[in-house]
Amino acid sequence: MTPEQHELYENARKRVRQKRRLYIHFVVFVVGSGFLFVIDRILKVGDNFLQDWFIYASLLWFFFWVLHFINVFITKRFMGKDWERKQTEKLVLKQEKSIEKIKKRLEKESQFIAESQFQKELKRKTISKPKQTVTIIAAIANDNALGKDNKLIWHLSADLKRFKATTTGHHIIMGRNTFESIGRPLPNRTTIIITRNPTFKADGCIVVNSIEEALDASKEDATPFIIGGAQIYKQMINSVDKLDITEVHHSFEADAFFPTIDKTIWKETSRQNFNADEKNQYNYSFVTYEKR
Repeated sequence: MTPEQHELYENARKRVRQKRRLYIHFVVFVVGSGFLFVIDRILKVGDNFLQDWFIYASLLWFFFWVLHFINVFITKRFMGKDWERKQTEKLVLKQEKSIEKIKKRLEKESQFIAESQFQKELKRKTISKPKQTVTIIAAIANDNALGKDNKLIWHLSADLKRFKATTTGHHIIMGRNTFESIGRPLPNRTTIIITRNPTFKADGCIVVNSIEEALDASKEDATPFIIGGAQIYKQMINSVDKLDITEVHHSFEADAFFPTIDKTIWKETSRQNFNADEKNQYNYSFVTYEKR
């Protein structure tokens, strides 16, 4: 016999016992009422304390029997184990729905708290670490001349001083030829060399194989500078944020040239003009360009 069959069998036996008790109760009630009638009317037991007392006693007994009847045939049917199970299931379902609503509310609150913390962290990082400004710095002569035979073709003391003051404390990014023309890492600066030669090494320098790697290596610097040469300038001129140019107002024979500055992309934001002197052989200008 399965547990379900056993439960049905036990419930059936229980119902039989309940009905048997009800029937016995009814028989006892009928017999007892007759007995009360006899002892009152024939034996005259109730004459001294209450007339027709047996009627009230019978009514009271009948009331208890009706309760018994209701319990067996009505209450047990509508409020038995099935009713208890259904009510329990309803309460459990209601509780599960309430728990689900609480979970959803907590998830929304957790998401809101996480988003708030993310926004705070993002704001903190934004405040503590300003946007990086990548700058090209170069000295160019008439016709955008840069140099010849991998060397500078002029010497301006003011330009060298400005270059040192501007780039000190920052990352400077250059191609391998530019580094070899300088011959050494510049002091108080982080030198990043771009080369396609995977075996190239330079003491005190960071060697990378692409512009992207160079920018990634300088990401902690708010103002890294690109200092040459011509091919690096050409690849980066419209990707950087700022141009810091020294214009040398003279014509030279050159084999390396700075790319054309597109005035639809770049806006001149400052210019300082200077005349030649005992330390600077040519007229020159310091010019700054920023993205439009």
